[in-house]
Amino acid sequence: MLEDLVLFFQSTGFANLSLPELSMMGVALVLLYLGIAKKYEPLLLVPISFGMLLVNFPMETLMSAPENGQPGGLLHYIYMGIELGIYPPLIFLGIGALTDFGPLISNPRTLLLGAAAQVGIFVTFLGAVFLGFTLREAGSIGIIGGADGPTAIYLTSQLAPDLLGPVSVAAYSYMALVPIIQPPIMRLLTTHRERSIVMEEMRFVSKREKILFPIMVVLVSGLFLPSALPLLGMLMLGNLLRECGVTDRLSKTAQNELNNVLVIFLGLSVGAKASAEFFLTVQTIQIIVLGLLAFAIGTASGVLMGKVMCFLSGGKINPLIGGAGVSAVPMAARVCQVVGREANASNYLLMHAMGSNVAGVIGSAIAAGIFLTIL
Repeated sequence: MLEDLVLFFQSTGFANLSLPELSMMGVALVLLYLGIAKKYEPLLLVPISFGMLLVNFPMETLMSAPENGQPGGLLHYIYMGIELGIYPPLIFLGIGALTDFGPLISNPRTLLLGAAAQVGIFVTFLGAVFLGFTLREAGSIGIIGGADGPTAIYLTSQLAPDLLGPVSVAAYSYMALVPIIQPPIMRLLTTHRERSIVMEEMRFVSKREKILFPIMVVLVSGLFLPSALPLLGMLMLGNLLRECGVTDRLSKTAQNELNNVLVIFLGLSVGAKASAEFFLTVQTIQIIVLGLLAFAIGTASGVLMGKVMCFLSGGKINPLIGGAGVSAVPMAARVCQVVGREANASNYLLMHAMGSNVAGVIGSAIAAGIFLTIL
């Protein structure tokens, strides 16, 4: 009887729990707290942290691959949606259906701000190479600067799957911390007078323009950078469903039911790659630091481009909207609005910043396409 009890205890998690696994379970609980109590990107942080918790139990088989005729674990099959590059593009379908491209179409100059904000991606890519990461790993780390979780997950799953855990956690953590990270950078690089600039009302964008825009973007991007089509193509399809006026049911499904299911699967899959053996490394610390650097440089480069455009326009463009060139939609645009209102209570920058924000989504997808093509 005693031997049976000993054997039973040895088969439990208590007897096999290691310090690294216990540490990762603690990290998962902290992330759960941030998602639930602090509301930091809860729709993604909660499933990601729960997936992280599940995969770090000792002797767990949720991520085990099929072997000797036995089926694999549940999370192994759910993760195939990331490994095969399915979930992130379909998330972009939902983003496109949720987003109004009107501000970007109304002011095409904001494309320059979205492009400028991608500088952080390529600067950090070089920094990661300098620290000894491979080119593929460096590309996966650099894309964190785009502040676009699905893009970071998609690129990392293709180039450096072993880094998926730390890269995705860093990407979504910094997206959640946009209201904390961006304002000091914006205030540091702009004067009170610049932040007070009230921009002119945006021109009206016709229905025809909104329908033609996603079609034209797909035609151009498909010819110049086919590797960006999985992300850009789904983004533009979602937006076309929204704007064409004859697919309301499909648009609502992409915005709600489909998007919600994908977010659950995506979050669990990402968390499942954050096991102790892959996450608790010096590389992870380097990735977290480099990701913050990428995001900060992206914000700064967008604001600096805004200052250049402010000067060239004779003071008609508020440089704060350049900070929304990173693609944390729509949080970065809201931060621009808040900082602008602090300087001038009558300022309304949200829609102008949304133009930069949408440009940033397109820019980060193009950056990912460039890395996929070259690396």
